[in-house]
Amino acid sequence: MSRAEPETGAAAEAAEAVEPAASGAVAEPAVAVAASESVASGAPGRDAGPGAVAAALSLFRSELVVTLLRWRTIALLGVLAAVPLLIGIAVRIETGDGGRVGGGAEEGPAFISQITNNGLFLVFAALAATLPVFLPMAVGVVAGDAIAGESAAGTLRYLLVAPAGRTRLLLVKYATTLVFCLLATLVVAVSALAVGAVLFPLGDITTISGTRISFGDGLIRAALVALVVALSLAGLAALGLFVSTLTGSGIAAMATTVGLLITVQILGTIPQLDAIHPYLFPHHWLSFSDLLREPVQWDGIQQNLGLQALYAAVFGSAAWARFTTKDITA
Repeated sequence: MSRAEPETGAAAEAAEAVEPAASGAVAEPAVAVAASESVASGAPGRDAGPGAVAAALSLFRSELVVTLLRWRTIALLGVLAAVPLLIGIAVRIETGDGGRVGGGAEEGPAFISQITNNGLFLVFAALAATLPVFLPMAVGVVAGDAIAGESAAGTLRYLLVAPAGRTRLLLVKYATTLVFCLLATLVVAVSALAVGAVLFPLGDITTISGTRISFGDGLIRAALVALVVALSLAGLAALGLFVSTLTGSGIAAMATTVGLLITVQILGTIPQLDAIHPYLFPHHWLSFSDLLREPVQWDGIQQNLGLQALYAAVFGSAAWARFTTKDITA
């Protein structure tokens, strides 16, 4: 997807900003140099004013369209949509002769043994299977490319010459990444629900606590699970955005973000480091399973969302501090 339209708008606004005043054309070089120096040095841009909200929404819409229509993003979403299909087909083949998944209820990803009884469990199993690897890697790619990709493409300077402002642009980039987190999670959930409805029966849900709830209540629980999973990726999104402000290479930022994700997950598997495990952002990711208890257990979910908010605040602040003081030359 090309940035032709956003760049055209930015270029037009930049041109208007440096047009000579009616009193004479002598002011043009000074205004142009001032605008250029403001972008390069990190001086506060036009972040405030009566049109700030409208400008931010316009920039957000443009950024969202550009991000979602990239072939890379479409490919990532396609892979995520294929995971539930593969799980569903594998379970269907293995249980086609009346056998059990993996030979036992405790083998395989969470909830996978219940899929044959109720296709809605494929939603929970698919989210549990994609959350450790596929979903965070997709978010790491989008977040890592947010700022560094613009710099590598040579469009970052033009975005800042337009009346965007560094703080506003950073917030828009983060908001776009959060929307991608939600969209990616919904793609997995909707694909799993469709595959589950085709391959397996649907009906009342037996919760982890052993009680039964209606299929409608199960759908509501599934929607809440998808929302919690999306919010669980907020900390990683902020980390990726921070990494993206440190380099001018989109590929380097994406690779670093994914590398940090893998490193943190490895640290979470080392028993000798169990003292730090509760502070690692993936530690409470699977707490969404508490939504399938009756009554719902909120403690683990609250700990997860609180930890994600902490990571978002720390690395979001670090990204802002870095980006607002960074010299922009491309």
